[in-house]
Amino acid sequence: MLNPAIRRYWPQYEWSNVWSMFRNMKNPPARCEERFDGRTVVITGASSGVGYHTARKYASMGARVVMVNRNAEKSERVRRELADTFGVVVEQFIADLSLLDGMRRAGGWLAGLDGPIDVLIHNAGLHLEKRQETPDGLETNFALHYLAPFVITGMLAPKLEGQGAGRVIFVGSEAYRFAAWGLDLDDLQWERRRYTGIKAYGAGKLAQLLCMHRFAGDFAPHGVTVNAMHPGMVKTETGKDNGRLYQWYKKSVIDGRSGSPDLSAEALYHLGAAPGLAAKTDTFFHLTTEEELSPPARDLEAADALWTRTLGLLAMKGAMQ
Repeated sequence: MLNPAIRRYWPQYEWSNVWSMFRNMKNPPARCEERFDGRTVVITGASSGVGYHTARKYASMGARVVMVNRNAEKSERVRRELADTFGVVVEQFIADLSLLDGMRRAGGWLAGLDGPIDVLIHNAGLHLEKRQETPDGLETNFALHYLAPFVITGMLAPKLEGQGAGRVIFVGSEAYRFAAWGLDLDDLQWERRRYTGIKAYGAGKLAQLLCMHRFAGDFAPHGVTVNAMHPGMVKTETGKDNGRLYQWYKKSVIDGRSGSPDLSAEALYHLGAAPGLAAKTDTFFHLTTEEELSPPARDLEAADALWTRTLGLLAMKGAMQ
């Protein structure tokens, strides 16, 4: 019998959607020349890769930069570099965002920041070839890519809504398309199915997009926008802890075809600072080019079901917001 998800989504797929992704790969990001003086950006995973370059970009434009990083030594090095180079205020909070305690501590600390959070960028990520489980009993990829942004954004909702303005940006990935038939809501932790790195990564990024719809709807009356973006094919340290075969493939194939993370930083600055995007919400960008989502990623019924499952999971783990 044909998988119900295939029956649901197959008629909705259009080749034009796929071809647009390939066309958009050729588009350079739009650039914003507006400065960010006196405003605050929060970036998770800002000690390396896309997050680091994005922190530098915002700092160069006068922003107050707030970083949430896992490695205290690397984070302090970046904090000093940005403060010394650009003469801006740079703050940091150290937390492992794959852990429920880390998510909640970071959310609580950010909620207590002085002044508004003008831009919140959920960037922290990783790529795993084998299934790993956190001490909370959660699949690591799912916890970091989906639960952390869900928990932190939820905890910041009163602050963001009270501001009357703000932008939330998920650093997603076109890899969400590998979850071609949607999420398995009965196996979000990959306990029953064969785990593959790319499929699990794609599922985590698809979950991000589905919760984007819900957050965007909830925040819309308060002037807060919620969007997601693909950062382009750029060189980062993602997957550095995987096995030798992946390391060889990354170095020999992926990195050779990848650009500089500066491209991603320019895109994230444009999405966070460009005046023309102040009201743009619930949108997926390939860098800065708007792109239609695949059928599973625009399924609002699935978004509602995932939201309910997520609240149930957090309640079961004793981590309700």
